[in-house]
Amino acid sequence: MDQTEISAEYDDGVLTVRIEGEVDHHAARHLREDIDKKIFFHRPAVLVLDLSRVGFMDSSGLGLMLGRYTRMEEIGGRLVISDPSQQTEKIIRLSGLDKKIEIKKKGGQA
Repeated sequence: MDQTEISAEYDDGVLTVRIEGEVDHHAARHLREDIDKKIFFHRPAVLVLDLSRVGFMDSSGLGLMLGRYTRMEEIGGRLVISDPSQQTEKIIRLSGLDKKIEIKKKGGQA
């Protein structure tokens, strides 16, 4: 029902991808393809996935993040997750992905 959308901005080696909507198994494939095209085109040093407008994420979202982490490692870059919701951050931490992927919060939230 809800459509997931992305917007991207590239500036000085940083590719910021803003995801809006739900990240479930249906949306993950579309997101993966779109983000990988942008990584291939820009070859950024840093990929920032801005999750501030993600209302729901399931294990497909973890797979999406892990795959982009691997893709960025392959080109010598790194992945940063920006402003996940409390629920999304909890899923990331419970999975152990926070040990590999940097999480940045806006507004000083812990």
